[in-house]
Amino acid sequence: MDILVWGLIIAAFTIAFIGLIYPIIPAVLFIYVGFILHGIFYDFDSMTFSFWVIQVLLTLLLFVADYASNLFGVKKYGGSKAAIWGSTIGLLVGPFIIPFAGIILGPFIGAVVAELLVHRKPFKESVQVGVGSLLGFLGGAVMKGLLQAIMIIVFLVYIL
Repeated sequence: MDILVWGLIIAAFTIAFIGLIYPIIPAVLFIYVGFILHGIFYDFDSMTFSFWVIQVLLTLLLFVADYASNLFGVKKYGGSKAAIWGSTIGLLVGPFIIPFAGIILGPFIGAVVAELLVHRKPFKESVQVGVGSLLGFLGGAVMKGLLQAIMIIVFLVYIL
């Protein structure tokens, strides 16, 4: 039974990391699924109030880092709110239209198209904004991955 339960917990954590690549997956939710599975099949006693406070703070930091990295990447290269929206739409749609490459091309193309259509920026400037969007997304994914790893490490420290 232990192997099955830990297999499910590890699967939930793995899905959370897949969510870094496919943002349609609510990554942090799957980390909490792993916590709850452990609590249901073993106990919630080891996950104290301080554990949950730390996890909520890390979750908030994860959301802030994700938003800030995208905003910073787009704004640093002269992008607008339209580029941020275009990037986000491209990020969600890209992987389904172009598997694997869509995760990279989606935010880039979304930001470029938004700048071209909404603000009628020159192509070269729009491409720069697209590069900023891509860099922001990649930076955010790295930061979210680190924070998710920290969340799992905190979990392991508390339960072991």
